[in-house]
Amino acid sequence: MNSILHLDLDTFFVSVERLKNSKLIGKPVLIGGTSDRGVVAACSYEARQFGIHSAMPMKLAKSLCPEAIIVRGNSADYTKHSRIVTDILQESVPVLEKSSIDEFYVDLTGMDRFHGTWKLANEVRSKIIEHSGLPISFGLSENKTVSKVATNEAKPNNQMRVEYGHEKAFLAPLSVKKIPMVGDKTYAKFVSLGVRKIYTVQEMSMDLMQRAFGTNGVTIWRKANGIDQSKVIPYSERKSISTERTFDRDTIDVSKLKGILTAMTENLSFQLRRGQKLSACITVKVRYSDFNTYTLQSRVPYTAADHVLIPRALELFDRLYNKRLLVRLIGVRMSDLVNGFYQINLFDDSEEQLNLYHAMDHIRDKYGDRSVMRASGMQAKTIGRWNPFTGEPPPLLANRRQ
Repeated sequence: MNSILHLDLDTFFVSVERLKNSKLIGKPVLIGGTSDRGVVAACSYEARQFGIHSAMPMKLAKSLCPEAIIVRGNSADYTKHSRIVTDILQESVPVLEKSSIDEFYVDLTGMDRFHGTWKLANEVRSKIIEHSGLPISFGLSENKTVSKVATNEAKPNNQMRVEYGHEKAFLAPLSVKKIPMVGDKTYAKFVSLGVRKIYTVQEMSMDLMQRAFGTNGVTIWRKANGIDQSKVIPYSERKSISTERTFDRDTIDVSKLKGILTAMTENLSFQLRRGQKLSACITVKVRYSDFNTYTLQSRVPYTAADHVLIPRALELFDRLYNKRLLVRLIGVRMSDLVNGFYQINLFDDSEEQLNLYHAMDHIRDKYGDRSVMRASGMQAKTIGRWNPFTGEPPPLLANRRQ
């Protein structure tokens, strides 16, 4: 019998800000861009009561709750506190998966013979609250889906256990919106079919679900019935994606070197977003004609934004580059990957900028990686035969170990 623990830091961004300013406790708080053109990155439970949610235009959120306190987010602080919690978990549990900056899965299977999984889960939660000062909720069951739903039902700042064999009964009375992977569009389709509760999905045949929702219908049906055999994937800070280019002819053309570095970084950032990943470390590599190789890396707040990563890559290149030597190879790597969405970078972004990212990524998905690019990276195609925009499925998100 499996024992899977899911932990989620409650309103994580807001909780971190409340650690820094206790006057925010109990108040409706919005995290994000402070201008009317900004968007909401996160909001407190008090703000949610007014219908506010993440990714909402800040102007609309302010109209719904004029008394809300708006705080410009600091992603470096959130990265720091996420690492504090991650370190505590890595020291305390046998198998940890870091699903996102504020969400974790733990495999406690077999721990009953030593400590008792419920007792151990409570001890871990108490340790996190004591050492980080952050509220955290958890759900414990036999699989990842039921544990995640249990966590959401336990919130705020609480815990819940679903006993083995009671998974289906636990899920039955809940809204179908509670099923992981059921978004607004899928929910709207359920409503059009007259389905609002999970027990109705449980009574539907798998064939009917497949006809109504395609291949996802089978997965949704299994989740609705509390069936999930996915494993907890051990977390590793060393997961990375990278690309590099060895030139046919060594070069000292700085403009073109920076162009190719820009194109590389832009493409890797797109691969991160496509794979729903965020990176906390960027490394630039330069090999000279004498075969001496040098690298520099820089920590960054979790991000998948090329407008954040490209300037950092160019800064590292400027520190590495020796004007007296020909360059043989150049490369860039992004590491310390976690699952997550681009929303982590909403603090300084306008709604227009976010829409631009979504539009460019949609074009690349539909017409190929080379269909849209920054003008500063266009020169990259004139150096050798390397083309960072192949349109083919890249091997970048294979999470290979470097």
